[in-house]
Amino acid sequence: MNVGRILRSAAALAAAPVMFAGLAAAPANAHGTLGNPISRVAACYQEGPEQVSSDMCVRLVQENGTQPLYDWHEVNLANADGRHREIIPDGELCSAGRDKYSALDHPGSWRTTALPAGGSEFTFEYTAAVPHKGYIEYYVTRDGWDPNTPLAWGDLEPEPFAVHDRPVAENGIYSYATTLPEKSGEHLIYSIWQRTDSPEAFYTCSDVTFGDGVATTPVSDDEGFQVDEDDLAAIDHGDHTEDVAAEETTVPEEPTETAEAAEETAEAAPAADEANPPAAHDAHAADRPELPRTGGALTGLFAAALTLMAVGAGTLWLVRRRQGA
Repeated sequence: MNVGRILRSAAALAAAPVMFAGLAAAPANAHGTLGNPISRVAACYQEGPEQVSSDMCVRLVQENGTQPLYDWHEVNLANADGRHREIIPDGELCSAGRDKYSALDHPGSWRTTALPAGGSEFTFEYTAAVPHKGYIEYYVTRDGWDPNTPLAWGDLEPEPFAVHDRPVAENGIYSYATTLPEKSGEHLIYSIWQRTDSPEAFYTCSDVTFGDGVATTPVSDDEGFQVDEDDLAAIDHGDHTEDVAAEETTVPEEPTETAEAAEETAEAAPAADEANPPAAHDAHAADRPELPRTGGALTGLFAAALTLMAVGAGTLWLVRRRQGA
């Protein structure tokens, strides 16, 4: 019996669960954006990714292509964990520092939502393509902010004027009635949705105009962000079924495979596995086409990983037993 071969195979089997776990832990995508007042990316998506018409949306497609509009729901950072000011550079707040969405940082004639006068009540509507536990912070630009420059952290008031803690989605919307800050004229509202079940966070820029002393409703032709139910269903059925699967996954019973069977499995494992490492997964898996995943498939993946781990342990036990004999 070739002990070295068995050890190599056992090591490959032991590493397999780690590889599978890494794949399962890849950051999920498709979450949401501020719909009212409408965010820049949502406004361009509503025009139609393949038929944008406004100047800023045309510029976005020219610079970033149409994919960012189809991915309106994931202007995100997978490992933010509340460190927004540390990891997003000045001038790149609207894109969250991601090249994929860089055109969102450009100042210009973005679609603007008319808000009531500062101090009035207003209901924010955050379109949650996939709801998650967390909180949403709403910031507004300072008085004297120059809308002709890319947004910097110093352009925002230091504290959020509203925080929607533990929002609950109804019909795919996080609605939050609150008092608007005492502002007038042209401003920008910046939202941060920080998950508490993950370090992931989402960011939006919404261009607004506050009324001057008179409570008004959003402009008559602006009904906020309308998303086709089929589109939302497609998003929900995508990469995010893993979130539910992870909660429902149960640990299978310990395999009863004998040491002799483990030895046969180890000897049959191809040594070539060492030359075929798993493909690398970057921090933004959404930058490539998504592959559909289901909860059942993910549960099976974990079961297979645990089985392989047991096989590897049995093989090592057998080797030590024979060496000690």
